[in-house]
Amino acid sequence: MTDPKNWQPPTFGAPPEVPPTGPPAAPSSSMPPVPPVGPALGGPPPGWLPPPKPGLIPLRPLAFGTLMFAPFQVLRRNPRATFGSALLIQGVILLASIAIVGPVTFWVVNRISSAPTDQQAEVEAGGILLIVLSALIPLFLSVIASALLQGVIVTEVARGTLGEKLNMRRLWKAARPRLWTLVLWTLLLTAALIGALAVLVGIVVLFVILGDTLGITLAIVTGIVGGLGYVAAVLWIWTKTSVVPSLIVLERLSVRAAIRRSWTLTRGYFWRTFGVLALVTIIVNTLVTIVTTPFTLAFTWLMSLIDPTAALDAFGPAALAYAANIAVSLVAGAIGSVITSATLALIYIDLRMRTEGLDLELARYVESAQSGADVADPYLTARVTAQA
Repeated sequence: MTDPKNWQPPTFGAPPEVPPTGPPAAPSSSMPPVPPVGPALGGPPPGWLPPPKPGLIPLRPLAFGTLMFAPFQVLRRNPRATFGSALLIQGVILLASIAIVGPVTFWVVNRISSAPTDQQAEVEAGGILLIVLSALIPLFLSVIASALLQGVIVTEVARGTLGEKLNMRRLWKAARPRLWTLVLWTLLLTAALIGALAVLVGIVVLFVILGDTLGITLAIVTGIVGGLGYVAAVLWIWTKTSVVPSLIVLERLSVRAAIRRSWTLTRGYFWRTFGVLALVTIIVNTLVTIVTTPFTLAFTWLMSLIDPTAALDAFGPAALAYAANIAVSLVAGAIGSVITSATLALIYIDLRMRTEGLDLELARYVESAQSGADVADPYLTARVTAQA
């Protein structure tokens, strides 16, 4: 069997034609040219595939815009577990504050009003100290609650990136083993910041006590320069240690190891990390203010309408209006805390994608999980690979 001499290869995308039996026809000038395909059209090269997106974010280093607005997707993707956890935690702290500080304040006010005139100053000083001490209890509880919420949101973001969706009970169960390490980190950071501020204020007060012109001048200069330096130091530490909660939860590190590793991960990405944190914080605070301000103004207007001269017993309406204002602030605060915690977790994942190739390990985990294979935690596996 021999091939005919006049056989022509078929054009791309068209069915093969039967070879003609006669002499080849001359090409017609009216035939349209065959359009180019592949890279000539500006399309992707052959074999290119977009990065997988099994869940919350695509498995690649995140663009600045994605990193900015992905935290809002966390809230929408699993609102019952994320917003529900934040609302429950903040509600418990609010009730604890009312139950502890409220009765103490009520008792102190009555004690001051019933004290003899010559003893009111001492009673008032002791009462204020008692109120401050009672407020330390809900403050400590709020530290624990904040640590628990951070652990819950970090776990949700990490599993959501892999396409997994956990309920509230499973999120709390996953975050519980790292709770006290998170509490220790929060207490250490708070104590360091308060201690540095106390030293600065003490120096300023010492210069003021000197009383002369030189002392006042030194107090003013120290207050201005030291205040600016303190703010700069707080922002710097805030940025450099921003991924410590994620490291404690996902990599199960101690506080010291997490601080050291956070310093390493943010090296070379300080301004990018600071920009994301600052912009998200500004957006969240602005939205919370926009939501809560109308209710605060409405509460003030309602009180002036009910009792303009403060002569009536308007405790009932005032309590209802105040409770409504607190409820709105509670909801807005819960939303803000979820978005802020999610931002920290996403920054951690993005930094590891850029520095350690975490996106490849996450994609490998997703593929293995879809095939039914038993695979290790990718956040731990990628860390071991990067250190090796």
